[in-house]
Parts: sequence; structure tokens; C-alpha cells
Amino acid sequence: MAFDLPPGLTAREFERALAAFAGAVGEQWVLATDEDRATYSDHFAIDEAAHRPSAAVAPLTVEEVQAVVRLANEHKVPLWPISRGKNFGYGGAAPRLKGSVVLDLSRMKKLEIDVENGTALVEPGVGFYDLYDYIKKNDIPLWLSVPGNSWGSVCGNALDRGVGYTTYGDHTAQICGLEVVMPDGDLVRTGMGAMTNAPTWQLYRYGFGPSWDQMFVQSNFGVVTKLGLWMMREPETMLGIDMEFDKADDLEWIVDTLAPLRREGILRQAPSIGSWLRGAAVLTTRAEWYDKPGALPDSVIDAIRKKFSMGWWSLSMRFYGPEEITAATAKVVRKAFNGRPVLSIKETAWRQGDPPELSAWAGVPITFPLQNANWHGGRGGHVGFSPVLPANGRAALAQFHRTYARYKEFGMDYHGSFAMGERHITNVNQVLFNKDDPEMMARVDKFFRALVDDATKQRYGEYRTHLDYMDLVASTYDFNDRALLRLNEKVKNALDPNGILAPGKSGIWPARYAGERS
Repeated sequence: MAFDLPPGLTAREFERALAAFAGAVGEQWVLATDEDRATYSDHFAIDEAAHRPSAAVAPLTVEEVQAVVRLANEHKVPLWPISRGKNFGYGGAAPRLKGSVVLDLSRMKKLEIDVENGTALVEPGVGFYDLYDYIKKNDIPLWLSVPGNSWGSVCGNALDRGVGYTTYGDHTAQICGLEVVMPDGDLVRTGMGAMTNAPTWQLYRYGFGPSWDQMFVQSNFGVVTKLGLWMMREPETMLGIDMEFDKADDLEWIVDTLAPLRREGILRQAPSIGSWLRGAAVLTTRAEWYDKPGALPDSVIDAIRKKFSMGWWSLSMRFYGPEEITAATAKVVRKAFNGRPVLSIKETAWRQGDPPELSAWAGVPITFPLQNANWHGGRGGHVGFSPVLPANGRAALAQFHRTYARYKEFGMDYHGSFAMGERHITNVNQVLFNKDDPEMMARVDKFFRALVDDATKQRYGEYRTHLDYMDLVASTYDFNDRALLRLNEKVKNALDPNGILAPGKSGIWPARYAGERS
């Protein structure tokens, strides 16, 4: 298989760089075969070749990361850091700049837990299953917050603004203290970690002077090698209310019912209002119901909903803490929904001493939602489109109708949800596809760009996106001739004059690779 070299390098220069990396990490941890390049490609991409790396290098220690970064500067090799490379639908392990060398941190698996203060310090290779197993093995009374597909990195997920199901579900907001290898190979600890052996590194975010933790979220300003995270203590009780709603237009009043509960702190967990396909796509496949092109007709949707007893929308809420508090909260929530056209309601209860509830609501890692990639059959995949909008029912319903119309226009099945923040909604849309269907794949890019265009006209921006669309989404943040992007690139060029760390990440291009911008 022919492959693309890092831009600007000859084959001989590239081989010398790989030999230098091998001297730092060991020859077996420089991965440069055709099979390796395929392994680190984005298997959900419309065009896998567009982001194929030239090689990968997998250090074990912070010192090895520093050595690799310094060598990359010496040899002018662009690196693409990954934690575990499991962020499917957004790029997986693949680099934004074709021919980059993947800096694979998945071998770095050290972790520490402060049980008394409820914090963890993890290296990038620590996955959610690793942390969960450690907690269970050591009988630690802490719960994780896990994303819908929990096979990835705890560190990587927090750094890409991943979310979970508990009151600690805003994972980025739980970051407290980072260790970072800078683009020149220097090593920095943020916050209280800037004081050697400070016992407060994972307890107080800010330290003294400017606070830098969020600078390394979704950025290409450094390589995070340790991340501090606040965790949730095992609650006395967990009460749940699950609801189904019959009509698509119920979305407006559902949002308006939930929004004040979130703003006032009554609902501390971020509930998600999911469409029928979010549930159905992990239970069945499209071929069992319909074999014609175009979006599913309402008659088929109704049949699927009837089969699985689901509403057009579903909503799950969980309340954690002492029983006096969870019971009172559930009572307030039930009152808010009294008199509303709820199709069905189910209540659950867990108390300390009960058998573990094996669900993401209880911090247990899961992977079954990835089954939705099989909806169309073949080599299934998806790409996510997730604009942020106000927590307002009219705004949510209008966004739904615009998006639903686009799904129908492009002959795709609607898979959407509305995650309720404290004062915002993230409208998460999955575009499910079959990579073995050329006609379908030909529609995906135009469909995605139409969704971005519609949201931009409403002044709604995406909070993260696939590699293919990083430049497009960055361009929508257009205040004062894209002043934020200009600031990001000033910082990038100051910290990384050789442009070696993740060129193009989040639309941030160093001067050296400015010609590679879409």
C-alpha cells in the first residue's frame, strides 16, 4: 500500500525520524506497516484515505513523550496525540493532517485515587473500564461518570468535552489539574500542581495567576500526560423517573418543563430527550422493517414504536443522594409533569446494599449504544452533528423541525436527542450510514454541510465535530473577522513554531501548515 509521508519530508528524512523515535521508545513501539496505518485510520470516515497516518509511535512514560516531542521538532515531523483513539464518529485515532505520525498514549495507564477527597489522577491510556475495575477491585465507594460508549479514555473524553449520565456528567467541568508536555518538550503542571508535591493539585483548580487547564481542552497546545478528575461518592440512594411521549411536537413543552428545574438546581443531572431511533437502533435493524430508499415513512416508525413500546421521545432522569433529598426531588419533578400528556412513566429505586445496578446511570461502563452503527447493515458508521442552543422549548422545536426536514430531504433516518444543560441544550444528531452503499455515502457530506449551514443561520455553533469539518465549524465562530481563531493561532505559533503538535486540530493551523487548511 502506498502511503503519504508527512508534508515536506522526503522518504529518507522520514526513515531517519522513525529511527530516532525507535531509539527513544524501542523499535517495537514504532508502528509503520500498512496494517499499522490501517489500524490508526478513521473507519467511520467518508474517505478513510483523507486522514491516514504515515506511522505511529507509542511511548510508555512521560519522559518518553518528552523525547518523542523533542525529536519531532528536530526532524520536523507532525504528531497527532491520541489517548486511546476510540472517539468514533469524530475521527477515531486518525490525524487531521494526512501523513502525520500518531502519538499513541494508550500504553500510559498509571492511576491514583484519593478516596477521602473523591479524586482521580489518570494517565491517557486509562480507560473507563480500567478505572471501574480498579474501583471495584479495591472496594472504593466512588462512582464514575461514563459516556454512551465507554471503551475510550477517561482523560481523552474529558479533553474533548465528553459527557455522561450522572450529576458529574459534564466531564470537562470535573478536570482539576493537568500535567502537560509542551510543544518544545518542556513539562508543565497546572493549578496547584505547579508547586512540587502539592497535596491540593486535584482539590483546587486555579493555583496562582492565570489558570490554564481549559487551554488544553480540544486544543493542540500540548500533550496531556496526567489529568486530575473529580469523582462522585457512591450515593445513599438513586431514584429514577423514565418517561415516554407520543408526539414529536411534545418536545416544546418537555423542554420548557425541564429548563427551570435545571436552572434552579433541582435537576442536577443532565437529562437527554432522545428520539425513538436512539432506542430502536440498538434493538433492531432497518432491514427488518423496510427495504426501500429514502427516510422511513411514518407508518413504519409507528410499527417499530408499537413493537418496542416506545414514544416518539423518551426521557430519563436520575436523582442521587440521601433518601430525604432524592424523594423530595422526585416529588417536585412529578408535580412539574402533572397534567401533561405523558404516554408512560416508570419509576426505579436503588439503595446502598442493593445489588449493583449495571447501568450508565450508576457509573457502569457500557458499549451497547455502538450497536446503532449496524442500523443500515454493511460496514456501518456514523458522524455526529451537535449544535448548542438556548434551553427554550420554541427554539428546540424549531431546531428539530429544521433538522428533521433535512434528514427527509437527504433520505436519512432521524436519530436525534436534546441534552439539557443548566442554561443550554446540546442537540446531538447522529447521521447513521452504511459505508458499503456508495449512493448513501455520496449524500452524507452535503447533508452534514446543510445541517451546519442551517444552524449557523440561527447563530448556533457546534461544540465538537469530525476531522472533516473542523475548519468548517471553526469558521462559523465569526465574531470580529474570526478573532477567536486568530487568537488561537497566535498562541499556537508562539508555543509551537515548528507546528508539530496536531496541526489542524479544532481548525487551529500553525503557520507552517497554513496551506493545508480546507
